[in-house]
Amino acid sequence: MSDELAATIIGKIKAHAKPEIGEITLDTELAELDIHSLELTEIVFELEDEFGIEIEMNTVDAWSSLSNVGDIVKIVRELVEKKA
Repeated sequence: MSDELAATIIGKIKAHAKPEIGEITLDTELAELDIHSLELTEIVFELEDEFGIEIEMNTVDAWSSLSNVGDIVKIVRELVEKKA
């Protein structure tokens, strides 16, 4: 995967996903990952630290309507670009 931002995000998600999930791609459905709300919060904090962004609570709440890993990558990418 040539997209470093996506690879970093997928790595952080994979660290919290159930081990038997196998490869995680942008098309991986979030429901398949078996990530609980506490783990999601940890991922959010890790992404904020990694990319120097702040994910507001309303953004986190909106994550409940996201369907796949690509949706998370899109949100983080938008926040990183706004910061630049």
